[in-house]
Amino acid sequence: MIQRTGIFPILFLMAMAISVAGAQAQTAGLRGRVISDSGPVMFANIILENSGQGAETDSAGYFILKGLPAGTFHLKATAVGYQPVRRIVSLKEEETIDCDFELQALPSELGEIVISGTMKAVSRLQSPVPVEVYTSEFLRANPGPSVFDALQNINGVRPQLNCNICNTGDIHINGLEGPYTMVLIDGMPVVSGLSTVYGLCGIPQSLIDRIEIVKGPASTLYGSEAVAGLINIITRSPEKAPLLSADVFATNWGELNADLSAKFDLQRKAQTLLGLNYFNYSNPIDNNGDHFTDATLQNRFSVFNKWHFSRSGDRLFSLAGRYVYEDRWGGEMNWEKKYRGGNEVYGESIYTSRWEMFGMYQLPTSEKIMLGFSANGHHQNSAYGDLPFWAKQKVAFSQLTWNKSGNRHDLLTGLTYRYTYYDDNTPATSSGIGFNQPSHTHLPGAFIQDEITMNEDSRFLAGIRYDYNSVHGSIVTPRINYKWSDPARRHVLRIGFGNGYRVANVFTEDHAALTGAREVVFRNALKPEKSWNGNINFIKKMATENTSVVLDLTAFYTYFTNKIIADYETDPNKILYDNLGGYAVSKGISLNTDIVFPFGLKILAGATTMDVYNVDAGEKTRQLFAERFTATWTIGYEFLNKKWSIDYTGNLYSPMRLPLLSETDPRSEYSPWWSIQNIQLTKTIGKKAALYGGVKNLLNWTPGKSAPFLIARSFDPFDRSVEWDDNGKALVTPGNPYGLSFDPSYVYAPNQGIRFFLGFRYSLSD
Repeated sequence: MIQRTGIFPILFLMAMAISVAGAQAQTAGLRGRVISDSGPVMFANIILENSGQGAETDSAGYFILKGLPAGTFHLKATAVGYQPVRRIVSLKEEETIDCDFELQALPSELGEIVISGTMKAVSRLQSPVPVEVYTSEFLRANPGPSVFDALQNINGVRPQLNCNICNTGDIHINGLEGPYTMVLIDGMPVVSGLSTVYGLCGIPQSLIDRIEIVKGPASTLYGSEAVAGLINIITRSPEKAPLLSADVFATNWGELNADLSAKFDLQRKAQTLLGLNYFNYSNPIDNNGDHFTDATLQNRFSVFNKWHFSRSGDRLFSLAGRYVYEDRWGGEMNWEKKYRGGNEVYGESIYTSRWEMFGMYQLPTSEKIMLGFSANGHHQNSAYGDLPFWAKQKVAFSQLTWNKSGNRHDLLTGLTYRYTYYDDNTPATSSGIGFNQPSHTHLPGAFIQDEITMNEDSRFLAGIRYDYNSVHGSIVTPRINYKWSDPARRHVLRIGFGNGYRVANVFTEDHAALTGAREVVFRNALKPEKSWNGNINFIKKMATENTSVVLDLTAFYTYFTNKIIADYETDPNKILYDNLGGYAVSKGISLNTDIVFPFGLKILAGATTMDVYNVDAGEKTRQLFAERFTATWTIGYEFLNKKWSIDYTGNLYSPMRLPLLSETDPRSEYSPWWSIQNIQLTKTIGKKAALYGGVKNLLNWTPGKSAPFLIARSFDPFDRSVEWDDNGKALVTPGNPYGLSFDPSYVYAPNQGIRFFLGFRYSLSD
C-alpha cells in the first residue's frame, strides 16, 4: 500500500509533463505589421480581448504573438491618435499566420497634407513649420457670407472692423494689424493692397476647402506682407467637388446669402468647377440711436471658375478665375444715392470691381519644376462724405520653383517676380506739380531652402530670400526651423526663427487714411519695416481607446524696427504717419485644445495672452486696437442617430486701447471685455441635404451699450458747428462741450445685435 501510494505522485507528475509538452507542441501564433498612411506605427498594442495576452509593435511596426492555443480570437489593434481596428482570427494547431492592420488617424490628428509652411505638399505632422488647418466642416459650424466672418472663431486671429460707417476690416494675427497678414488663394498672393480693405468680404465660404494658417514671418518663401503670418485659402478642387451644390441662408435683419456651384467633366481631359455667390443686405437699422446705420448695406455678386486639366505623368495644371462686384454704403439713415459725394447728407459709398486669375503648371520635365502665376485688377470708386476717392491697382505675379529630393536633403529653390501698378486721386500718386503720376513697382526675387532629415525624429530647415524693390532696393530675409518628435509621435517640438519685412502703402491699406474725417500727413518718407521673430511650438497628443486629445502650445516674440505708426492722438484732425524711432514688440503665449469624444462631442478651444507695444524715446505705449487676452471655442455635438447636430461657437476679448479725440472725450480709453456667441442646430435630410438655423450674437452684445456714443458728433458729420483754435483743434463750446469733431474711428467690434438665421444646404455627388 505504501509503495503504491508513493508511486502515484510520480506517475501523476510524469503525465503532467507529457501533457504540457504535447500542448506546447500544438500551440499556434500570430505575426504581422501595423501601418498607417504615414508609414509603420510604432508602439501599437495588439490585444487578445478577454484575455491577458498581447504584444507591442517595434520601430518598424512589426509584432509577434507566440504560444496561443488553437481556436477563434477577437483581436484589437490600438495606438495613440488612431482609431482602433478589430479583427476575428481562427488558428489551427501548430499554425502561425500573418495578420496586418492598417490604422486610420482620429479626426483631430495632424495627418492633413499642408503646403503653406514649406511651399510644397507635406504631412502636417512632418512639417518643420507649424501649420493650423481649418476645414470646411469647421466653417459650417458658424456659417457666414465671407471669409472675413469665417475667421472670427480661430484662436489668435481676429477680424478687425476699422470703420463704424462702411465696416471695412482687416485680419489681425497675434495682435498685429491687418497689413502684416498675407492672404493667399491657392498659394498665390491674390489679396493685397486695395483688396486688404474691401477684397476679403468678397470671398464666399462655399468656395473654401480648407484654410491653412502660419503664424509668424513667412517672408522667406512668400515675400513682403507675410510678417505676422499668412492665411492660405485653399479652394475646392473640381475633382473632389460635388456635381451640384447649393447653400442659401437668410437672417431676420434682411441679410440673404446664396451659393451655387456645379462641376463638369469635359471628355476626361478636364474638369471645371463653376461657383456663384450673391449677398444682399438692404435693410437700414439704427438700434443705437445715433442716426447712422448700424451695419453697412451691401449688394455683392461674385463668380468663380476653376479648371483642372489631365496630363501625362499626372503632372499638375490648374487654372482659376474670380470676379467680384460690390456696392456698399453706410451713413445717415436718410442717405440716398442722390447724396453721393455731396455735403447735404453724410454717407460713405464704395463701388468695387475686381477680377483675379491664378494657376499652377508643372513643366514637362523629369525634374519637379512648377510655375505659379496670378494677376488681378482692382477698381474702387468711393465717396466718403464729400471727399471722392478712386483708385486702380493691377498686380502681376509669377513664381518658378524647383524641388529636388535626395538622401537626407529636400531642396526647394525659386525665382519670383511681382509687378504692381497703382493710381489714385491722392497726393500718393501726384508728381507735386499738379500732374498725376501712377506708381510702378517691380519686385524680382529669389529664394532657396533646404529641409534636412537628421533622423526619423528630427528635421532641420534653413532658407534665405533676396528681393530687389525698385523703390527701396535690396532686402534679405533668412529663416531657420527645427522639428523633433518622439518615436511614437506623441510629442512634437518645433522651434523657428526668421526675419520679415514690409513695404507699406498707406492709401491702399489703412481705411482711416481714405475718409474725409482726418487729413493725412507724412512726417518723413516712409522706410520699409523690418522684424525678427522667434517662436516655440509644442504639441502633446493623448488618447484612450476612442478619445483623442491634442494640446498645441506656442510662445512667440516679434521685434520690429522702422515700424510705421499711425498717430491718431497728437492732432484729432490728422493722421500722422512716420517710422517709429525706437522699436516695437509683439509677444505672447497661445494654447489650442482639440478633443474628440466617442459619443459625438468635439471641442476645439483656444486662448492667447499677449502684449503688443511700442517703445520710443524710452516711453512704452500700448498699441491701439490690440487685446491682451482672447479666447475662442467651437463645440459640436452629433446625436447618436447622426441626423441632428448642434454647434456652439464664440469668442472672448479683453479690453483694447482705443483712440480718443481730446482730453475731455467722455468715451473710455479702453474697450470693455466683450464676447460674440452663436448657436446652430442642423438636421440632415438623407445624404444630400441639410436644414440649419440658429442665433448669431446670442448675448445681443454691441459696443454701443458700453459707451455714450461710438461716432463722435454723428449729428454734425460735416463739422459745421465746430469752432477751431489756431492749431486746428476743436474748441470746447456750449454746442461742443467735449471739444470733438466728427470721427468714426472709435470701433473695435461689430455693431450688429442678436439675429436669427435659417438656411438650406444641398449636395449631389457623383
